[in-house]
Amino acid sequence: MQRINEIQEHILIERFKSGDQLAFEQIFRFYYPGLVVFASQYVMDEEDAEEIVQDFFVRLWQKKDQVNPTETLKPYLFTSIKNRSLNFLYQKKHKEKLVHKLLETSRTSLLYQSELYVTSELQEAIRKAIGALSPKCREVFILSRINGLKNEDIANKLNLSKRTVETHVSNALKQLRSDLKDYIELLVLLDIAQKK
Repeated sequence: MQRINEIQEHILIERFKSGDQLAFEQIFRFYYPGLVVFASQYVMDEEDAEEIVQDFFVRLWQKKDQVNPTETLKPYLFTSIKNRSLNFLYQKKHKEKLVHKLLETSRTSLLYQSELYVTSELQEAIRKAIGALSPKCREVFILSRINGLKNEDIANKLNLSKRTVETHVSNALKQLRSDLKDYIELLVLLDIAQKK
């Protein structure tokens, strides 16, 4: 029969189950080192093993009235730590899968691309800047830069001279470059701020 500090274990178990904190501490000190080494064999990390064993003992104290062993706690403790270690590994693996999946998604999904949010902000700034142009200038600019029509086609469509169209486009670009100066690098990439 197992003895812990010269006291038979079944006596310590009974005292522990009735709320004797000193009996619990003696059980804890006796089994803790071996349980940590045992858990380490599963989780391969001493800090994780210590946390698993400590959490288990906290739970054990909270549920002391539900402890069934009467002679020795050894099989109960080691089986519990084995199960907790396996659960820890499962959760860790599950977390790693989720993190891996999230990383993969973040590389391919537009929702995770920071440029999307900058572009959205830029689009709103462009919309406001274009809206601030005079009506005719705005109409010519949209036909030229957004719809992609040639100056000659715009002139025919709006019954204007080609030179007037060129002037409207030039004035619009000049105004947009001024209004959107904070976004100039992105605008250059999008070919909006460049004169054509």
